[in-house]
Amino acid sequence: MEIKKSGLIALIGRPNVGKSTLLNKLAGEKLAIVSDKPQTTRVRISAALVRGDTQFVFLDTPGFHKPKNRLGEYMIKTVRESTDGVDASVLLVEPAARVGTPETLLIERLTDTPTVLAINKIDTVKKESLLAIIDMYGKAFKFAAVVPLSARNGDGVELLFDELKPFIPEGPALYPEGQVTDQPERDFIAELVREKLLRHLDKEVPHGTAVVVEALRERDGGLVEIDVVILCEKASHKGIIIGRNGAMLKTVGQEMRAELEEMYEGPVLFKSWVKVREDWRNRPGQLKDLGFEM
Repeated sequence: MEIKKSGLIALIGRPNVGKSTLLNKLAGEKLAIVSDKPQTTRVRISAALVRGDTQFVFLDTPGFHKPKNRLGEYMIKTVRESTDGVDASVLLVEPAARVGTPETLLIERLTDTPTVLAINKIDTVKKESLLAIIDMYGKAFKFAAVVPLSARNGDGVELLFDELKPFIPEGPALYPEGQVTDQPERDFIAELVREKLLRHLDKEVPHGTAVVVEALRERDGGLVEIDVVILCEKASHKGIIIGRNGAMLKTVGQEMRAELEEMYEGPVLFKSWVKVREDWRNRPGQLKDLGFEM
């Protein structure tokens, strides 16, 4: 079907509210990494999804939080820039009894943007409690619509398309047919590694890591070779990431090979190294090298 309407929609909210889980559920495939740790998403990730004659381009953004370093400042800058020039926004919130500071600050930026309130994690509360939450947010801002949903199991997710469609302008597709995201392949692989680190490491260690894909090549016979470097901020963190007798790095490697072989539908040779770049999250030059333009 010919695309007659297309537009940009920003997904915004506090850390760990489920934006990336929602993006993946909307897309029907994994485009963004997910973790139970806050501030998992560092950059804006797009997903061009078609329903009928309309192309919806969702922008998954970092969680809105009080930054503690220059990387955090970059993440907040990304959120602010992502709400500028979009056709609509989705404010994703948890079914909590009050409007928190992150939500209040985000609402202040939404005065000129049609915004749908999406109440996530409805599978964790009683339905009757949602009425009070809807009323509370209705007093804080005039939302275009309210969609209770569960990004985890998919309940209510498709309703977002119906509520957002009136705000999508007429025009040609923003993304060519068949292209779902603008995220480069190397960046996606690097994010997958970081997802494993977030899963297995505790406290500050995983948040101080960055991943660089140094080599991605396909050999004769279909073998895909991938070399990555995991950066951390302290020598003590390097030891934790490697693990006793290399156990942690081995676990990450095994999980990466399994996921990559499914993605490439063939054998993958995955190699990783760990290097220390002290306090890289606060160094503009290091951040720029890693693609975080301040």
